[in-house]
Amino acid sequence: MKEKKVVRVVCAVIRKGNRVFATQRGYGDYKDGWEFPGGKIEEGETPEEALVREIREELDTLVRVGERIDTLEHDYPDFHLSMDCFWCEIGAGSPVLLEHEAARWLGPDTLDGVDWLPADRALTDRIRRALEEDEEGNF
Repeated sequence: MKEKKVVRVVCAVIRKGNRVFATQRGYGDYKDGWEFPGGKIEEGETPEEALVREIREELDTLVRVGERIDTLEHDYPDFHLSMDCFWCEIGAGSPVLLEHEAARWLGPDTLDGVDWLPADRALTDRIRRALEEDEEGNF
């Protein structure tokens, strides 16, 4: 049995108050699925550096990376995904969709209102609890 390729990525759970930013993929095998924005870690980058670069490339926005939420592991049919997930906030700019077809700010009550990709879905319960516990929006 052939071993699956491991893909290391980062995702930004961009928070504003008690809402988080979700994006809908506009390309690839998982087009139309919803995810937290981010992407692949390049050779020589830390996860935090990759996240700042990816959000700038995808959303033309500068983020401040906060604490790591978790590292999620998920087996897709063709590869194994290892995803470092971080709380982030917008440092400068407003998100502009350069690669995604749609985006939404979701609160604890609307987090299940989109069709999450499987790896991202694993985060939603934890994010909902964090948003409900901290109604002030501090992270």
